[in-house]
Amino acid sequence: MATKTAAQRREQARIEYDAFLQACPTNQLLARLSDKWVSLVVASLASGPMRYSDLGRRIAGVSPKMLTQTLRSLERDGIVARTVTPSVPVRVDYELTPLGMNLCSLLVAVKDWAELHIEEVIEARERYDAEASQAEAKAQT
Repeated sequence: MATKTAAQRREQARIEYDAFLQACPTNQLLARLSDKWVSLVVASLASGPMRYSDLGRRIAGVSPKMLTQTLRSLERDGIVARTVTPSVPVRVDYELTPLGMNLCSLLVAVKDWAELHIEEVIEARERYDAEASQAEAKAQT
């Protein structure tokens, strides 16, 4: 049997990626991308570079620890680039890489969908909860 080069092995692995398998790298990437903080950071950076403090103000409810972890993971994945400008205090800017810009349109579309359809989702939840309460009350009698 002929041995394969590293490039051939990578190409074979790419063909065999299956996000439905827990051990597959694409499964792990989907888990990261489905995080709400990831979506909000990427959507915030869609308009251009931002400083850490500006991101923290833009994204309501994100703790400094969670923002730092999210930015680091996105930088590691090649989605966000971090630029440090020596000054007093040091200035740190974040921006989307070409890979991040490619992802951005998808995540912004999901955010826009959520904003557009939240009323329908709230109504569906209320109907479901009311029906579940009625069924529970009926079961107890």
